[in-house]
Amino acid sequence: MRWNELSEENCSMARAVSVIGDRWTLLILRDCFLRVRRFEDFQERLGITRPILASRLKKLVDEFVLVKVPYQKRPLRYEYRLTQKGLDLYPIVMAIVHWGDVYMADKKGRPLLHTHDLCGKDFDPVMVCSECGEPLVPRQTHVHPGPAATSSRHLPLGMDSPGARRIVKEKAAS
Repeated sequence: MRWNELSEENCSMARAVSVIGDRWTLLILRDCFLRVRRFEDFQERLGITRPILASRLKKLVDEFVLVKVPYQKRPLRYEYRLTQKGLDLYPIVMAIVHWGDVYMADKKGRPLLHTHDLCGKDFDPVMVCSECGEPLVPRQTHVHPGPAATSSRHLPLGMDSPGARRIVKEKAAS
């Protein structure tokens, strides 16, 4: 699998990584959720070169994660706003932040606290089942071929069996 071919993979993770899997892109998204919108502000906060920043912003706009909105006419200048597709990345960004808070924070603790406006409490992001509301943990979940499965290559190791391949082929044929 080549980096520039990830978007072609029949794997949701690979396709997502093709859009957001770059360190600068993740930091740009973090700043978007911190309400940074202007090119110069991204550059100043991140210490990123103009060409790299322009490239990452263009990719996010091309993928409809961000939209360019003019904020000044002369000279014409744009700010970058999250689209719904971009806003839907919030749980991913928060999961990375939480992992960093748990495993990478220094002895003083977290650099930022997140407060839920509705209840006024600081929170930790949690992932719950959309059906029953229980917290999701890896040992209590499993995967199986979905309707677009065409290969058993991305199934868990134990599922790369003739039976799993048959299911994938049947789903692909229907």
